Amino acid sequence: MSEVLARWNKATPEAAATQILPCCGSKTWARKMAARRPFADQASLTAASDETWRNLAESDWLEAFHSHPRIGESGKPGSSVEASDAWASQEQKEVADARAAVKIALAEGNREYERKFGRIFIVCATGKSAPQVLNILRRRMQNDAATELHEAAEAQRQITQIRLRKWLEG
Repeated sequence: MSEVLARWNKATPEAAATQILPCCGSKTWARKMAARRPFADQASLTAASDETWRNLAESDWLEAFHSHPRIGESGKPGSSVEASDAWASQEQKEVADARAAVKIALAEGNREYERKFGRIFIVCATGKSAPQVLNILRRRMQNDAATELHEAAEAQRQITQIRLRKWLEG
């Protein structure tokens, strides 16, 4: 068991929820994860995370989505969660290094997505080039609202898994 997980298992419920919140961005998810402790290892933590995430209300998903910066931006304005901002920068590294034309297309796509769906575009950008992210954005613009909500929720689940691993590494 990692030292981070061992300490987290012993924290108060409030402290545990606060500590894990940057991994997802949903306060309900964080509270439910803290309530499910103790966890023996990363595998049991990530399995519980998936189950908890899938059983949240749409409003909880939207709260998690809202905790992210837009693709191509460096941090969520007014965010007080340093770890989450740092992770977002790492996850979007390929986008940050993209050519100007691709960045402009992503910015335009983000605005179009927000007009259509009323929230920012969520994608698990880790390991994806800016053109790949742009193609995903364009494909998902064809979705209806319900389909897109579930695709965004799946992307958030993937992001949470990556962030849980980083969090456990300290």
